[in-house]
Amino acid sequence: MPNPGVVRTLLEHEGEVGIATVVWHELLFGWERLPRSLKKRTIGDYLFEVVRVNMPILPYDQAAAEWHARERVRLTAIGKTPPLFDGQIAATAKVNGLILVTANRPHFEHFEGLTIEDWRE
Repeated sequence: MPNPGVVRTLLEHEGEVGIATVVWHELLFGWERLPRSLKKRTIGDYLFEVVRVNMPILPYDQAAAEWHARERVRLTAIGKTPPLFDGQIAATAKVNGLILVTANRPHFEHFEGLTIEDWRE
C-alpha cells in the first residue's frame, strides 16, 4: 500500500518530479522479479503508464559523474564511502538542482550541498 504522505505530496508536486535513471532501473528490477500476479500487473501499469509518461527520467551524465567522483573521494577520506547507486542518485539530484526525496535519509545525509526530504507521514 503506498504511503499516504508520499501520494499526497506527489500530487502536490505533479509536473515537478523526476527520477534518476538509477532509480528507474531499481524500480524495474524489483518489478521484473515479481511473480506473475495482479500485484505485478498493477505495479507495471503504474510504472509504464504513470511514472514513465509523467516523470522525466534524468540521466547520470558527465556533470553528475564529475560531482559524484569529487564527493566519493571526500566521503571516502572521512570513512563514509557511499554505495555507488546512492552516489549516482545524489549526483543526479544535485547537478539538476533538485531536492532528493527518500525514506532512507542516512544513505544521503553526508553528501555535501544536497537537499533531502522524506515525504512519508
